[in-house]
Amino acid sequence: MVFQKINSKVVKVNVGQAGGVVARKGAMLFYTGQVHFSPHQVPGGGGGMPGMGGMGAIAGMAGRMMRGEHEATMLAQGNGEVHYGFAGLAVHVIDMPQGGQVTADASRTLGYTAGLQASIVSMTSQGGGGGGGRGGGLMGALRGAATGALTGDGMFTTQLQGTGSVVLLAHGEVLEIQVGGQYPVIVDPQAFVGTFGNVQTQLKSTAGWRDAVGRGAGEAMQLQCQGQGTVFVQASEEKL
Repeated sequence: MVFQKINSKVVKVNVGQAGGVVARKGAMLFYTGQVHFSPHQVPGGGGGMPGMGGMGAIAGMAGRMMRGEHEATMLAQGNGEVHYGFAGLAVHVIDMPQGGQVTADASRTLGYTAGLQASIVSMTSQGGGGGGGRGGGLMGALRGAATGALTGDGMFTTQLQGTGSVVLLAHGEVLEIQVGGQYPVIVDPQAFVGTFGNVQTQLKSTAGWRDAVGRGAGEAMQLQCQGQGTVFVQASEEKL
């Protein structure tokens, strides 16, 4: 186990044994030993969404400006132990000794081992095209970002692949719900923390674009999870 839980809100990690740790800025509580920190850029965090070229850069930037979901990260390297926590939130450790994939709302990612491949992707791109009648292309992306801003539903996620460990943040204890049955698992986007395994997520709206703008109906948004794996849900609808 790379990250060790000290209590429900704090983890510690031996940076040297972990091969480096990437964590959100402001999460480091204290450390011992010879550890140095440097700014780190998550691929995809500077602009652009997969498959959209230059238009994706505009849409990605607009989305992040509206949602503020791209969290600045710091890389810790050296030899020593670092203790991490953030805003008194509960921590949930996911170990992937055999490899795998974790996808989580960018604001809910506390940290992960540096050996994991990380990227920021659009939640709508995971579902193959936006859902809910918002349409594709630049306007679809901008509408999706605006809908997320109005409803409080996340539109961008951090995707982590490989062998290592991840620490997620949540309000209270995290529920682990298995995905892979006959029916998809439907989650309130505000309670969604992340997924592990081959789980596809798609943000859907039961209301049209004009209804979402006019009413800001957060209850009209649903996150559909299907595939094989686990979805992590917090027992709260409070955003981070």
